[in-house]
Amino acid sequence: MTYLHNIGAYFLMIVEMFRKPTKWSVMKNLILKDIDDLVIGSLGIIAFISFFVGGVITIQTALNISNPLIPKYLVGFATRQSVVLEFAPTFTSIIMAGKVGSFITSSIGTMRVTEQIDALEVMGINSLNYLVFPKTIALMLYPFAIAIGMFLGILGGMAACVYGGFSSLEDYILGIQTDFIPFHITYAFIKTFVFAFVLATIPAFHGFYMKGGALEVGKASTTAFVWTSVVIILLNYFLTQMLLS
Repeated sequence: MTYLHNIGAYFLMIVEMFRKPTKWSVMKNLILKDIDDLVIGSLGIIAFISFFVGGVITIQTALNISNPLIPKYLVGFATRQSVVLEFAPTFTSIIMAGKVGSFITSSIGTMRVTEQIDALEVMGINSLNYLVFPKTIALMLYPFAIAIGMFLGILGGMAACVYGGFSSLEDYILGIQTDFIPFHITYAFIKTFVFAFVLATIPAFHGFYMKGGALEVGKASTTAFVWTSVVIILLNYFLTQMLLS
């Protein structure tokens, strides 16, 4: 019953988030601050992870293609498919559930502990709209960060392939271009938009409705990370089934 209660409370929170909006002059500054904190502040870790994981995918693919009858350009093809379809949109989002999700939960949870949320409600402000809505809008730019991750993942694979001596640059580029399906990019961005909404709302839910003190803020951050990751993995399965089958 606790799970059903939390699921219901989560959807009620989403509905309440759009009611009684904060005036635009205030909301604009909140959104810009959250874009800086959540999206721009995450570009460094996304770039670092994408580049080196792209290189690891290339090395592992090249080492497992030992048959001389298999063309070398398949290394680039496999790297492109792995990075675009799964790594960039899905696994980066799980990593961001730790970074962005913990930040959202702890910041809102601290406001709950210090009674700042109660003060907002006393002043007649819709605290859900004031705190959660700007983060949701800010993370709608999250696909921009994922696009950079896709590019750097493929670039890292190219560097590992060429400098590791696994294949020539021409073969790698040929593999990237072989059997390219533009809808795969669309599919990746659709998933990313859905994951961005999850990244904003589930951690906010755990932070907003938490009870206790500083210790409970840490527990809420851990719980938010776990459930955000679980929901992302489940949604990844259903979206893949619907969009690619």
